[in-house]
Amino acid sequence: MRTIVVKNLDRLGRDHLRVGLLLEMFHEKNIRLVAVNDGIDTALGEDDLTPLRALFAEWFARDTSKKIRAVISAKGRSGRHTSNHAPYGYAKDPDDKNRWLVDPPAAEVVRRIFGMTLNGVGPYEIARRLTEEGVESPSRYLASRGLGNRKNSHDDGRPNTWWCSAVTGILRRAEYAGHTVNFRARRESYKSRKPVPLPPEEWLVFENTHEAIVTQEVFDTAQKLRGTPRRPGRFGEANALTGLMFCADCGAKMYNHRKHGPTMHKKNGKTYAEKPQDYYQCSNWKLGKTKFRDACSAHLIQTKQVRRIILEILRGTSNYVRENESAFIERVRAQSAVRQGETAKAHKRQIAKNGRRIAELDRIYRSLYEDKALGRLTGERFAEMAAGYELEQADLKARSAALQSELDAFDGDGARADKFIELVRRHTDFEELTNGMINEFVDRIVVHEGVWSERDGGNKGSRSQGIDIHLRYIGKFEVPNPRTSGEIEAERAALEKAERDRRRNRERMREKAAAKRADGETANPKNKA
Repeated sequence: MRTIVVKNLDRLGRDHLRVGLLLEMFHEKNIRLVAVNDGIDTALGEDDLTPLRALFAEWFARDTSKKIRAVISAKGRSGRHTSNHAPYGYAKDPDDKNRWLVDPPAAEVVRRIFGMTLNGVGPYEIARRLTEEGVESPSRYLASRGLGNRKNSHDDGRPNTWWCSAVTGILRRAEYAGHTVNFRARRESYKSRKPVPLPPEEWLVFENTHEAIVTQEVFDTAQKLRGTPRRPGRFGEANALTGLMFCADCGAKMYNHRKHGPTMHKKNGKTYAEKPQDYYQCSNWKLGKTKFRDACSAHLIQTKQVRRIILEILRGTSNYVRENESAFIERVRAQSAVRQGETAKAHKRQIAKNGRRIAELDRIYRSLYEDKALGRLTGERFAEMAAGYELEQADLKARSAALQSELDAFDGDGARADKFIELVRRHTDFEELTNGMINEFVDRIVVHEGVWSERDGGNKGSRSQGIDIHLRYIGKFEVPNPRTSGEIEAERAALEKAERDRRRNRERMREKAAAKRADGETANPKNKA
């Protein structure tokens, strides 16, 4: 290459330092530069104004960038869309480019993605299903219509390949709930094209600015599910209860343990078949066991028992709502007044406790810093201990913020009841519990420790365990018992009689076992010796 011809010098670049380096390189390599409109031709000699022209070009670019930023900022703060293209699922109104209209074919795919998420399907699995079905990817769909950022660079060799990032990008966008979200990112300089993401608290959100593709409830549920990791394991699908189960005593989440089974193992010379297992345990207790310390207790409960109880509660509550809608609203109001008062007190106590611990950690951190400054603590040890305390402090602050947001989020009881009624109306079949029903109806499950009726002689008798199901919008709701006091008393008496019968049976079994052991010792005196 011997000659470079440009229209103006600023076409070569708008960074005067880089332009200067290029000019030096051209001079060293004997390359001729011609800027037609600026009258520059290095073959005719050096022009002393060339560096100034490059500097003026940079100032002009910076000034133009400021003006464009001001226009976009004013547009975004007024609630209008700042993006050049409508997202997948929408199209710009031909008569008003600031208005978005629902694009039916793409919107149906978006609804499917949110629906599969509510049914417990993860982003990778959603992408795999859409790819196998031959659904056009968002970039391909928009490019075929001359839209999108990749209309000229889309890979036509794989038009139906969906990626996990495309699915998660759709799930996280509040635009599908009908809102406008501006200023998610910014650029550090007009010289850089790389956007820098901004924290959500700096976003500007304008609600209900266009037609929604999914409801706000569906969008909120999807965000909650995305925040809880669910691993399919050998069962092929994740447990829908993960992230909803909490220990009643320590408040920690409960871990899900599953074994695929059936597996065979030997014990005492005999072969046993181990059945498939699926149960939950308190995470504090489980982690404490690995560190050889006592923390809480197991709170073990089978997944199938939890699902059975959830289905019974949903059936009873939905039937009561359909038959006594006005009475249901009044009962929610009555229960909510008590529940909110108790919850507020508990949250305030926990926030105060967290605040005291945060202040204590500040004092510990200052003491550690003094020990490091005086040489009583090595820098490596200080960094290790300080990192642990900082993590604990950040966790406490996050928990306090979450509790405070719950205190601030108590809205009208009637409105919550109406939302639950609308949720019940959307579901007509409660014969079988699905993952989608769990994710839409259940807000929280609190598991109490099991209690045994007997503890003597190593035989614990029958086991009873409490479990609280908190439904969305209405919390823990108790359906009025339609039975009479006589029927309730008769049921209680029948349960007590059944427990007495079981206790007598256990005693007889113990006596038989003791007699069998005695006979064995009599027949084999060597064993006794």
